[in-house]
Amino acid sequence: MPSRITVLGAGSWGTAYAKVLADAGNEVTVLARRTEVAEALSAGSNPGYLPDVALPRMRAVTEPGAALDGAELVVLAVPSQSLRENLAAWRGLLPPDVSIVSLAKGIELGTLQRCSEVIADAGAIEPERIIAVSGPNLAREVAAEQPTAVVYGAREHERAVRLQELSKTAYFRPYTNQDVIGCEIGGACKNVIALACGIATGLGFGANTTATLVTRGLAEITRLAVALGADPMTLSGLAGLGDLVATCSSPLSRNRTFGTRLAAGETVAMAQKAAHGQVAEGVKSCSSARELGRRSHVDMPIADVVHRVCHEGAVPRAMVAELLGREAKPERD
Repeated sequence: MPSRITVLGAGSWGTAYAKVLADAGNEVTVLARRTEVAEALSAGSNPGYLPDVALPRMRAVTEPGAALDGAELVVLAVPSQSLRENLAAWRGLLPPDVSIVSLAKGIELGTLQRCSEVIADAGAIEPERIIAVSGPNLAREVAAEQPTAVVYGAREHERAVRLQELSKTAYFRPYTNQDVIGCEIGGACKNVIALACGIATGLGFGANTTATLVTRGLAEITRLAVALGADPMTLSGLAGLGDLVATCSSPLSRNRTFGTRLAAGETVAMAQKAAHGQVAEGVKSCSSARELGRRSHVDMPIADVVHRVCHEGAVPRAMVAELLGREAKPERD
């Protein structure tokens, strides 16, 4: 049976996922911050985020109370670092017992919490109600109905299966996984590796360098995830390798594009301005991933290098040389 679903956030990924849900036959309401965005969505477009994409019929509003009234499932489509702030405003409006779906991929600065942990903490939501979405999810490709698959990480399998039923379309294939930690760490840390790949591409390096960063990045992510209690097999699937390949190789990736700008000599502030409001999550997640690695006694050399380039003024080309100059060791170490 279709459901009444509310998507809180009208950025590119929130809009693309709302389209998936509407295409699957659900009654979808989207919360937008700006009146002009809500009006455009109601009229079938979101030109500021997904130009030239025709959207199916959906309702869009600017008042959280109106958006959440009668919702049978709620999707959080805001950046990871603003989740807590938004949940403080929405907490009293969230319907009881419904599943809460997180589209954000990141690790909160300061607390080092994964997004599902932030939602449980700031929203007073039982962890069993939370579903984390991960996998290769480039918003523009999803909106263009190019075939893709995702994974729904949830402690309570039945909730993930229900969301699977509500979101499956001819172009969007969801899988389920009860390893929430693995799904979220893969989704958060791939942005950091994508920044590194963007830097390497911007410096003129080719496919060998990118493949090396992707492969060693996957090893780095897997070490951290396993140290936190994840199943290593999760990282060989959609939430790990799948998401990593898409984000590190596509020019549509905000994080990869951000990295190329840094390699060209732009500052973080300049690159953020050029992104026109689009968030490159890896810029902040590199710091929290590095710190989480230190807390867990896990070596995170790529995250460390990206952090220093983004936040300590390190020269990108020197950082590549530093990675290559690390002590030789067996591949599986």
